[in-house]
Amino acid sequence: MAKILHIQASPREGSYSSLAADAYLAAHLAKNPGDTVETLDVWTADLPHFDGPTLEARYAAASGQTHTPAQAKAWGAIVKQIEHFKSFDAYVVSFPMWNFSVPYPLKQYVDVIAQPGQTFGWAADKGFFGLVTGKPVTIFAASAGNYAPGTGAAAVDFATPYLEWVFKFFGFTDVRTMRVGPTVGAPDALDAMKAATVKQAQELAA
Repeated sequence: MAKILHIQASPREGSYSSLAADAYLAAHLAKNPGDTVETLDVWTADLPHFDGPTLEARYAAASGQTHTPAQAKAWGAIVKQIEHFKSFDAYVVSFPMWNFSVPYPLKQYVDVIAQPGQTFGWAADKGFFGLVTGKPVTIFAASAGNYAPGTGAAAVDFATPYLEWVFKFFGFTDVRTMRVGPTVGAPDALDAMKAATVKQAQELAA
């Protein structure tokens, strides 16, 4: 039995990225009824902010210094989020492209869990290396336009390559991405796109 974390980053009801992720997870659970899914909505999650004692605590942890009481409290909130993240066996991330990048709460979540000694390490003989290994992640990226490689617009997609690289930096080697869209158009075109999205997500789960 596997525990799956769905990191959901769209605040929009009827989100296309959520549609794809939900179809994928439903198909997966139909084949693996013993698995469980927990959804982390980054818009409503109580995520720590990197300011004041939190930032100082990060640098103290990275340099091996002892935390002050305020820093220890702030760092404890960070570690709690990281331990929660690492407690899962597989991951699904769904998000819409905003201004060519990811929505800011998703970036905040990444900034919280990307910590030395927690999700990545460094050594003089090999540089940076990931500490979260042997786990798969499936990414559902929705966008109003088509930014897939070969379209001519891929160079301004700073969202999908960024998120893929972050997980690889953490140590993930099984990183799959499904692009969803274009999410603007005539009603008939959008209905066809939604049907195709659900079918593709179900096939991906298979």
